[in-house]
Amino acid sequence: MAPNEESNEEQEKELEEEEPSEEIVEETEEEEGEKELDAEAELDRLRFKYRGHTLEELRKMNMDQFIQLLPARARRSLKRGLPPRQKKLLERLRRAYRAKKRGKDLLTKTHVRDMIIFPEMVGLKIGVYNGKEFVTVEIKPEMISHYLGEFSLTRRRVQHGSPGIGATRSSKYVPLK
Repeated sequence: MAPNEESNEEQEKELEEEEPSEEIVEETEEEEGEKELDAEAELDRLRFKYRGHTLEELRKMNMDQFIQLLPARARRSLKRGLPPRQKKLLERLRRAYRAKKRGKDLLTKTHVRDMIIFPEMVGLKIGVYNGKEFVTVEIKPEMISHYLGEFSLTRRRVQHGSPGIGATRSSKYVPLK
């Protein structure tokens, strides 16, 4: 290697070191802006939306506008009007919501399993009867337009025990696993 080549390489290294530092500064500012936009977009994506509307928008809507967003079965049911037992439950839930704003966390018990979940119910705790006991259901935004009964199962998995006294020979058979 000739001495001239080494000096050229050293000069190129010095130039490379100077240029990237300026580019890095510019890129980091742009990247920070892009990261902020990405973070905002990610938060917006994770924010709850029901058919393109946020929870706040749904709460501000009147009943007719909200009904138009529901699936056909729920929409048809609500267009006929709420039965008296559902109206009564809705009033009790509104009272519970006002109490929650004041700091009290009330559990509203009900047998009305066919009540459609509205945006104003989000955050409340409701005891839904399943035929034996009241199952506590905390209403979340993802439950909007579902029925209360969907979250209080009426059947449990059967778990057979061992055969008791008086069992026949054939029923005493327990397979080995």
